[in-house]
Order: sequence, then structure tokens, then C-alpha cells
Amino acid sequence: MNLPLLSDAQIEMFFLVFLRVAAIIAMMPVIGDRTIPFKIKGSLSLCVAFLVFPFVQPQVLSGGDLFSTAFRMAGEILIGVLLGFASRLIFAGIQLAGQLVGFQMGFSIVNIVDPVSSAQISIIAEFQYLVAALLFLATSAHHVFLAAIVESYKVLPVYHFQFSGAFMQVLVDLSRNMFVIAAKVSAPLIAALLLTNVGLGLIARTVPQINIFIVGFPLQIAVGLIGIGFTLPIFLSVVGRLFANIEGEVGLFLRLM
Repeated sequence: MNLPLLSDAQIEMFFLVFLRVAAIIAMMPVIGDRTIPFKIKGSLSLCVAFLVFPFVQPQVLSGGDLFSTAFRMAGEILIGVLLGFASRLIFAGIQLAGQLVGFQMGFSIVNIVDPVSSAQISIIAEFQYLVAALLFLATSAHHVFLAAIVESYKVLPVYHFQFSGAFMQVLVDLSRNMFVIAAKVSAPLIAALLLTNVGLGLIARTVPQINIFIVGFPLQIAVGLIGIGFTLPIFLSVVGRLFANIEGEVGLFLRLM
């Protein structure tokens, strides 16, 4: 049986498809983390590229010099990176909230090495990240990115990427929302810990014989851990709504590119 031969243009087109798919998968939360072996991510990218390639509209690629080829490759990688950027900001906001809560609880020196970023973060931030990662998979939010791979070629064919003013404004708004997410997630716990500090301050003023440092640290940790348990349903609700909006944000990205 004779297998059909691919032309040089088709091979280049497949390589560009693979670059976009690989960039999207590399930027996906959970699946694109450093804890997932590179061989698994590479194999998944190759399989998805093989499945998507027959549905990609053939394009006439102008220019065959090294500069134009490098420009096309950079454009495809950038498309994939930007599509995963919105969800990465959600997880960054969640980790920032954990850092704030951990600092208020007195866990500023209780840090662990985050396997995703290889940076030291609060143990509370890592806990909230893991809970959010489980919720991300449970709500099938990762399916949005797999669907976005096919949808991206309908809206944005190969070699048709360009920045616009509206797109840059959306990018800035999403970056700003990272701090809004951190405030929403951490607000109940920070309020409870703030009231605890106020109470400890009043006790220190009225009963100066009490060593407030010995009493304060265990009390803050206890209030923080109990607060995390009581506010976990609120945390899941807020993060679940954020994941539910990912599909709209990804679609907006594609329309504005």
C-alpha cells in the first residue's frame, strides 16, 4: 500500500499546528505544570496535532526564507501562550490569596517549594492551589482548552495573528483581575484574623501581665485553620464561577486576536 506523500508546505503547516497545540497544552493549568513529565505533554501535543491537522484549512504561506518561517513559528507559539494566560492568572490570584492569608496567620516562615514554579510559597497558598486544581479538573474546565484548539483555527488561521488595541486592553483587565480574585478569596479569612489581632491588642492593653505573643501565635493559627474549613464552600463557589467564565474569556481572546 502506497502512503500519500506530504509536500513541503504541508509539512510546514503541520509543524505550525503542532507549535500552537504544544503551546496551549504547556500553558494549561494542571496538565501543563512542571510536575507532568515533558514526554507526556509532548506526546499529547503530537496526538492532538495529528487529530486537528486534517481540519485545518490549507493556507498559502508567503515567503520561504528563514525570517518569515521564524516569524510564523513565533506567532503560533504566542497564540497558544495567550490562550492559556487567562486561566494562569486565576491560579496566580488564588496563590496570592493564600500568601496573604498565610502571612496573617503567622506562616510567613512556613514555606514550601512549589513544584510548579520552583519558588517558595506559603503552605496555605499551596493548599488552595491544589484544591483549585482538583476543582479545575472536576468541572471539566480543561476541556475548554481542547475545544479552543479546534476553534482557534476557525477564527484565527495560521499566519493571521495580530495585536489590536482592544486585545491589549482585555489583557490588562485580566492582569488586574488577578488582584481582585486574590481579594475575593482571602477577604473572609483576613477579616477574621484582623478581628483576632484587634482582640489580642485590647487584651494586651487591659491585662499587661499576659504574654500576648505566647497566646497570640497559636490563637491566630487556630482561627486561620478553622476559618479555612468554614470558608471552604465559599472558596469553591468563587473559584467555580471563575472556571465557568473561562470559556467566554478564551472566546473573547480569539475574537480580538
